[in-house]
Amino acid sequence: MPSLSETYISNRQRVQPNHANNYGAVHGGNLMKWMDEVGAMSAMRFAGNSCVTAAVDEFSFERPIPVGDTALIESYVFEAGRTSVKVFLRAFRENPRTGEREQTTSACFTFVALGEDGKPTRVPELTVEGDGEEELREQALANQSSE
Repeated sequence: MPSLSETYISNRQRVQPNHANNYGAVHGGNLMKWMDEVGAMSAMRFAGNSCVTAAVDEFSFERPIPVGDTALIESYVFEAGRTSVKVFLRAFRENPRTGEREQTTSACFTFVALGEDGKPTRVPELTVEGDGEEELREQALANQSSE
């Protein structure tokens, strides 16, 4: 049974002008795509199978990520069903020169694990070990209930 921390992934993407909207910040669709890709990696690491996006339960834009800054995306599995996996994601704007960061976006995605035949397949149970993992799971659940 995989633990929550085994599904934790972080990734960075430098926001370039071709990623921007008319206001000089990352286009929401680009950020959503990056978050979907990182979330899928967490889901696949957990499930041990390919996973596809089934739902976006919540997606909250809190502030922009300007061109030239880095989008830092964190992702981890916080809940598992029979064939589905819930992944909590957060994005931060990060100054590449100073490392200063602030949260910009949070989201909860649901992925479905697919077997070799392309059909939904069972996923393992999620193990939550220690206070650190429990705190991460509680953050995700609290974010989900505030929808």
